Amino acid sequence: MGLYAAAAGFLLMALSGCGTLSRMELDADETPARRLALSGDLKAEVDSLAQPLIDRKETTGMVVGVLRADGSEHFYGYGVTARDGGRPDGNTLFAVGSLSKGFLGATASILVREGKLDWNDTLETLLPPGTALSTDARKITLLELVTHTSGLPRQPFTIETLRYFIEYLFTGKSFYRHFDRDYLINYLATFEKEKGAGTRPQYSNIGYALLGYAMELRTSEKVDALVHKKLLEPLKLDHTGYVPEQLPGYATRALGHAGDQPKMIRRGQPVPDWKFTDVMSGSAALYSNASDLLGYAGAHLHESGDGVRDTALRDTLKVHFDRPSEAAAMAWIVDDINGHKITYQIGLVAGYTAYIGIDVACKTSVVVLQNNFNWTNHVGHRLLMRMAPGCKPAPQPLLSAAR
Repeated sequence: MGLYAAAAGFLLMALSGCGTLSRMELDADETPARRLALSGDLKAEVDSLAQPLIDRKETTGMVVGVLRADGSEHFYGYGVTARDGGRPDGNTLFAVGSLSKGFLGATASILVREGKLDWNDTLETLLPPGTALSTDARKITLLELVTHTSGLPRQPFTIETLRYFIEYLFTGKSFYRHFDRDYLINYLATFEKEKGAGTRPQYSNIGYALLGYAMELRTSEKVDALVHKKLLEPLKLDHTGYVPEQLPGYATRALGHAGDQPKMIRRGQPVPDWKFTDVMSGSAALYSNASDLLGYAGAHLHESGDGVRDTALRDTLKVHFDRPSEAAAMAWIVDDINGHKITYQIGLVAGYTAYIGIDVACKTSVVVLQNNFNWTNHVGHRLLMRMAPGCKPAPQPLLSAAR
């Protein structure tokens, strides 16, 4: 019984809280930033951040991708893709978990700009007529889903979820596998917002599952087809998709390993990939590589000639909920670090951790992919902040207002 109680407490903390749950580490002072500004040796800075994680066996393998203000891309690989694998590089496939939400939110933003959706659409109008919805559920808007301000929890906390989570601690198997469409729709029939919900962002995996479902209903197209048509194909992101077996480089992909989680599996041991139900795939099922993710980041910062898509991507960066140190945009979080803003997303899934950060003012980006599940992100924020003193800020305001 004690094990169940402990697991329940951890589950409430880890799966029902707000935010991305990843811990961002920052430099204690400006010495590293001054060093990079003087030397210009980007590789040395990345080495100093990434290699110690490999040496301490915190991470099995890691790729760091950097988009500089001049548009140049740089990739650095460390460790190995698997026990018998080679060193990962910018083309190595990783599961990216909740970075999938960024692609889904961006696709929703494009559909809004095209007039196929409206941010004020509610679940009452988006879901099929006759769907049983509680009073709170029927009022949830598309904008609330995409900004994590709907009041929906990370996922329903039930005995079944607890049972799967305890199993995960020992086996690494997914604890999301029971969240299918019927389960979520039934949950909405009795959903009640917690007191104070909606006054702050509350990270919700099921919120993004419902976002994808609403997009499918409105367009009569599946989420994977929508994301491919609206983003992946136009941006030529050929190594990003929901079915890894169909992507180039699958045979040499990075395999997932235990890290900070699952607790009962030794760090560095292989863990199984996760399979998601149809309704949850848009929330967490994407695979990608550092090269594609830098291209995706760059599309938020530079004009492509497609006015609708360019504006829609910038709309996703617009802050909709602000507080002193952190703000919520569309799938993105915006950290204010001593007056400098870093816009980022984190993905934690199976045996992987993914980070993508954008410095909008400097037009730089950092991607960090690792094949261990680790709570703490040592590299992304630090590297962006070290690069900041040497950049020439872009003219402001850069962002377009969301419709």
